[in-house]
Amino acid sequence: MMRFLRQHILCSCITKGVMIIRKSKKQLKTAEQWLLANPAPPEKGAAAGIYVAGRTAYAVIREITSGRLALHATSLVYTTLLSIVPLLALSFSVLQAMGAHQRMEPFLFQFFEPMGPEGIEIAEQILVFVDQMKVGVLGSVGLAFLVYTVISLVQKIELSFNTIWRVPNLRSMGQRFSNYLSVILVGPLLMVSAIGITATVFSTTIMQRLMEIEPLGSVIIIMSRFTPFLLVVLAFTFLYTFMPNTRVRLRYALIGGLIAGLAWQAGSMAFATFVATSTRYAAIYSSFAIGIFLLIWIYLNWMILLAGASIVFYLQTPGSIALHRDVEPSPELQEKAAMTIMWQVCRPFARGEPPPGRETLEEQLNIPWETARKISDKLIRAGLLMPAGENGDHLVPGKALDRITPKDVLDAARKDEDRIVARLPDVLPDNLAGEPRPGETATFSELMRPETS
Repeated sequence: MMRFLRQHILCSCITKGVMIIRKSKKQLKTAEQWLLANPAPPEKGAAAGIYVAGRTAYAVIREITSGRLALHATSLVYTTLLSIVPLLALSFSVLQAMGAHQRMEPFLFQFFEPMGPEGIEIAEQILVFVDQMKVGVLGSVGLAFLVYTVISLVQKIELSFNTIWRVPNLRSMGQRFSNYLSVILVGPLLMVSAIGITATVFSTTIMQRLMEIEPLGSVIIIMSRFTPFLLVVLAFTFLYTFMPNTRVRLRYALIGGLIAGLAWQAGSMAFATFVATSTRYAAIYSSFAIGIFLLIWIYLNWMILLAGASIVFYLQTPGSIALHRDVEPSPELQEKAAMTIMWQVCRPFARGEPPPGRETLEEQLNIPWETARKISDKLIRAGLLMPAGENGDHLVPGKALDRITPKDVLDAARKDEDRIVARLPDVLPDNLAGEPRPGETATFSELMRPETS
């Protein structure tokens, strides 16, 4: 009797567990549909904020779990190990000429501080290498190799950001050389200037008097302690704005920089705790443990940076969030999107209104950004649209409106520009090779009767 009762209870528990799992899966599926395929998403209030935050978090987590960001972060770890000394040598050479290189050293120690005392030793060794590397006596070949090593690191960073932003092209060779070097040389100067201005402001007589007044003095002290964190946020924001080879809106870059800065602070504390409690790893790997910790710490930093870039991308282009990361543009999507783009350009042109901005128009479609860009590119190549404005970032009709028909737009959207269709075997009868005739309802069985008779 007891045995039967136990079996009954066990079966009941298993049944309830299965029901709970099924119910949870159904609820998760419903939530996923509400986030990713909602035909009427909330537009105002707290519900809209939760909707946007949920969609963005879902998309970023999907990016991380898919392994795409991890692949780029791993590549950047290897490049960082090769380039960190040349990068610092090139940056510090400019600061040394101005006598301001010592102000950047605390940031280097702050970066390696989560690794414990061994991390501080690594930072000191790097500074020794940098001091011993005299850029002026390297010679033309040595200097060229030094610059190439640094530029290759920044180029890989741009490639990772462009992959996140679905941008197919890197900057031109001239732009890479000028933009990269300007960031490497001018960026540290701006950082040092910000530190100097902050220190000057806090040391003024007015600020000292204000600090004597409570509770204003406590607020100022707290703000001064948050200065390093704010500089980290600004550094992240600058990278998110500058690195992708596309226009990034500052407000989204600032949001991404703030989230990445908070994640970096939390990651620093968590990693410091991990290093302090990982005595087993030190016992197993001995002197190699610090090398492993260094690789993990650099990898974690790159993951935080790239995850922040994904946040910025999905905030600026919410239409890129769908049930699947890589959306296959169906013929229906291409045709309707092409007609929508054409209508949105022709309507203000016919009314005598200013032409719409290309990026704004593509964002209003609420479809994946790269799909919208490919379709607008097709319409431009077909001569139906034409870039306008000082920077070519607006769109106007490429022909007179009385010379553009809906069939022209559909033909441009359907056009096989790579000539792949020509490779298909010529086996179709004439009534299937072209467009279906209006009212055509014949089945394949009926169409094949002439061949079988």
